[in-house]
Amino acid sequence: MNSTVSLPSPARTAAATAPASGPTPVATAEASLAQRYGLDSARIPEHVAIIMDGNGRWANRRGMHRLWGHHQGYRTLKKVVRAASDFGIGVLTLYVFSSENWKRPKHEVEGLMHLIEMAARNELRELHEHNVRMRFTGRIHELPESLQEVIRHNEEYTRDNTGLTLNLCVNYGGRTEIVDAARRLVEMAARGEITAREVTPETFGSVLYSADLPDPDLLIRTAGEMRVSNYLLWQIAYAELWVTEAFWPEFSEAHLAEAIRDFQGRTRKFGGIVNS
Repeated sequence: MNSTVSLPSPARTAAATAPASGPTPVATAEASLAQRYGLDSARIPEHVAIIMDGNGRWANRRGMHRLWGHHQGYRTLKKVVRAASDFGIGVLTLYVFSSENWKRPKHEVEGLMHLIEMAARNELRELHEHNVRMRFTGRIHELPESLQEVIRHNEEYTRDNTGLTLNLCVNYGGRTEIVDAARRLVEMAARGEITAREVTPETFGSVLYSADLPDPDLLIRTAGEMRVSNYLLWQIAYAELWVTEAFWPEFSEAHLAEAIRDFQGRTRKFGGIVNS
């Protein structure tokens, strides 16, 4: 299947196995990456979130271990970060390790922790040189201490960068984020800093992990799964959804361009009415 298929309303998703039917880049030295794919540079989504699914299945189908798939997924991540920056995306949020992933076999969890720490160490210099600001979202205090140290260092080292914000969700769960936000509000109320009447969607949003980031405009999921998997449950209330059958190691710059092209063809109403 080589075309993007719009799913029935109200799902508002699109599925694609490969971006072959979408625009192909035009080799023009002066053109931006968006222009080379025939995209409207003025309508690039400000915040794109991705559920990077399918590393293990991709590896298993090739007779390889799941961790090999995760390492191949890391290679894809590097390419997608570069493409997101070149497309002019402001924030890229990636679901790296969920709070439920601790349930996986011990050797896989340990391998993932090692891979995340290694990647964070190895990519810092290049990301900094490309003006990327690094953010890590989740219950970071529950991670191995060595990884926590790398996370603190990377965030501090890149905090003044003004290019792409790369927000990596590690030990993250949407429900735990909401619970943690509720606890903060209860603690604030106990100190007399806020009353029940002052709790609004805006004040609740202000105590979430990613309070300083805009909500995602576009949520991409790989490997064809039609669920959000406890990811950014509060923030994706009005995000446009786009799903591809491609496993994460297969995801490419062209897939990202196809998702953006589909996004640009939609009308976002945010619960209101848009006059035609």
